[in-house]
Amino acid sequence: MSQLGIIKWQKPMTKVLYALVPVVLASIYFFGWRSLIMIIISNAVAFLCEYAFAKYYKNQVTSAIFVTGTLFALTLPPELPYWMGVIGIAFGVVFGKMVFGGFGKNIFNPAIVGRAFIYVNFSTYMNGAVWYNSASGILGGFTKYGVDAITSATPLPLMKAGTSVPLLDLFLGNTSGSFGETSAILIILAGIYLLWKKIANYRLIAGCLVAFFVVQAALFYSGVSGTISPLQGFLGGGFLFGLVYMVTEPVSSAKTNIGRWIYSGLIGALTVIIRTFSYWPEGMMFAILIGNMFAPLIDHFVQEIKGRKK
Repeated sequence: MSQLGIIKWQKPMTKVLYALVPVVLASIYFFGWRSLIMIIISNAVAFLCEYAFAKYYKNQVTSAIFVTGTLFALTLPPELPYWMGVIGIAFGVVFGKMVFGGFGKNIFNPAIVGRAFIYVNFSTYMNGAVWYNSASGILGGFTKYGVDAITSATPLPLMKAGTSVPLLDLFLGNTSGSFGETSAILIILAGIYLLWKKIANYRLIAGCLVAFFVVQAALFYSGVSGTISPLQGFLGGGFLFGLVYMVTEPVSSAKTNIGRWIYSGLIGALTVIIRTFSYWPEGMMFAILIGNMFAPLIDHFVQEIKGRKK
């Protein structure tokens, strides 16, 4: 960990930022320069919010705030008004992180807290009214401010309704969706990088994947109405993005090895259940928040059981 002025730079967080660079570039390619503007605004507001509290706590702003700001922005719809993004990231940083005491003390992932807040309060923009197709061509959105064509829904609702969405489009990212959640291949490569650098704990990824595929397959092959295939569910929506960048977030996840399996498995299973049986087409956000809430309790019982066996 190194220090530069008022910012405390943490090597693990810097590597997460490296892993986000391809996704950021893809967001610009698919949805135009508006993506980068939202990322800059989100990071600026996040930094100011943490800085205000850091002065009160008499400590430094950590580089983790830039991970939070970038992750938050990448989960937003391409045409969300900037002021809504400002409200969301400010709420996430202040009430999802700083009121708990700052970095390392927060229970919930602040980026998810911020997204959930505006998801509930501005549902027309966040959950269904109008979504936008990705750009195409060699330069894609690099020659545009925003996006042009309009579509009525993101891939998950379309697939649940029986509409075919090419798996190759889901894999590459040529679909409607949030800024950074559409390209499965880039997110998978980022996950491999984080595992290779030992920033992400493999138990968190493996536990979530196993639970997701088991529950998704059980519902799909038993003929439950509205259930999509496991591969469609894996590639479509925000599952992969949440898995790689948020389930693996060390502060708000379980800390014991056994607890990590339980915690991540809970998120994977809940994602499928929420997607299938609730009004919300995308269950990863709420599943992560529920997992965050139970993570300390899971670790407590794991340690208690271990203590009894000694």
